[in-house]
Amino acid sequence: MSRVGRVTRRGMRQTARGRVERALGVLHDDLWTWRPDPLPPSVWLRWFPHGIVCLAALGVLLGDAAQLGENGGVDPGFAFVIALAQAGAMVLALWRPVAAWWLSMAGMLVGAFAVRAEMVAGGDKFTWPWTAAGLIAHLFVLLLLALRVRTRVSLEALALTALTTYLVQGVVGASNFEPTGMLAVILFTVAVVLGTALRGRREARSELAQQTSLTAEERARRTLLEERSRIARELHDVVAHHMSVISIQAQVAPLLVENPPDELKENLAGIRQNALEALTELRRVLGVLRSEHPDVLEESDGGDPLPHAPQPTLDRLDALVENTRAAGLTVTTQASGTRRPLPPGVELSAYRIVQEALSNVLRHAPGATARVHLTHLPIGLRVEVSNTRPKRAPAPSQGAGHGLLGMRERVAMLDGSLTAHALPGGGYQVAAFLPADAAGPAVAADPAGTDDLSAHHIPEDDTR
Repeated sequence: MSRVGRVTRRGMRQTARGRVERALGVLHDDLWTWRPDPLPPSVWLRWFPHGIVCLAALGVLLGDAAQLGENGGVDPGFAFVIALAQAGAMVLALWRPVAAWWLSMAGMLVGAFAVRAEMVAGGDKFTWPWTAAGLIAHLFVLLLLALRVRTRVSLEALALTALTTYLVQGVVGASNFEPTGMLAVILFTVAVVLGTALRGRREARSELAQQTSLTAEERARRTLLEERSRIARELHDVVAHHMSVISIQAQVAPLLVENPPDELKENLAGIRQNALEALTELRRVLGVLRSEHPDVLEESDGGDPLPHAPQPTLDRLDALVENTRAAGLTVTTQASGTRRPLPPGVELSAYRIVQEALSNVLRHAPGATARVHLTHLPIGLRVEVSNTRPKRAPAPSQGAGHGLLGMRERVAMLDGSLTAHALPGGGYQVAAFLPADAAGPAVAADPAGTDDLSAHHIPEDDTR
């Protein structure tokens, strides 16, 4: 044989040896373990499956001890130990399925060889190597194993079980025994296939629930970002107006003073320049926020887009209420306290809260009547929108929108408070307090502890 041929054969043997070593390593990692993997309680039956396994284990203990001791000729004490191992494997499989499989296999082997040593000379037919009780016990063990471990591990355990059964029955053998190997392997295969299918179904349902949760979180996050973007677009118009006034005043101020000093002109020019730069930055940011709808800055009270319309204030509240009444909702308004000048952001937020609350009543409480109450306080404005019990069921919601989420964002921005809860008579109330001296955006949770949108009975919905 040439040198090249010897080298090639040596390389093939090394490759085959490496594959065998890797396969044995995988088997060792999968099956030589004591790790716990408890069977969780059933969704509907709770601990009922665990009780069934324990009762079956008691039956296996009594049946296997009697069959090995009385029919198999094994010493009663030794037969009880073997039966205890088989029954104990069933209970152990509820917590440590791989270790239980080893215990069940050991019980089968010890019992099979003990019976063969006692009955090989003759006697009645005896089921071998699997007794009836031992076969039932191993069925439970393989089923619980397939429910808890990966499919590969289940198939490995099934293959080793079939191989061991073949070696004991086919190689060792006993002529006067009734073989049960073929029946056992078929039943074990059915148990593994069933357990694997149930495990796959459970994992699919778990993944579906997880994906549904992630989808809901992503939808809520996207809704939050959309609402913050909308608020930013609205506040830009308010801030831009004031910055424009500052720029014009700084430009006109030197003309109102006779012979103004150069220092005053320089300072006013600096103020005007800073105002213009601030306006430029605001327009740049707004261009990003409005990239999807560059021509739409505001919507009318009826929901139609109005390009370049001014942001609404409480002066337009009557028009909003009239439009809502025209849509079929009975609305009453009430105001108390002395009205004082409020920052534009506060008036805009109050208007939007009323708009969104009334829209939620239209969508989710058909046939109800609504009441809007504005309370002007020295320190701010309190807005209350309540409705009576709906007279008919609402139409199905089309998913998460902006209603309560938008209210929460506006109130948090002004460092105010918001409550939204059901009323005793079946109605609902949204109440917000907006401080008049709000310093600006605030990163704060809802002070009233009601910012958990999942607890509101009015779904988040788009109110535009």
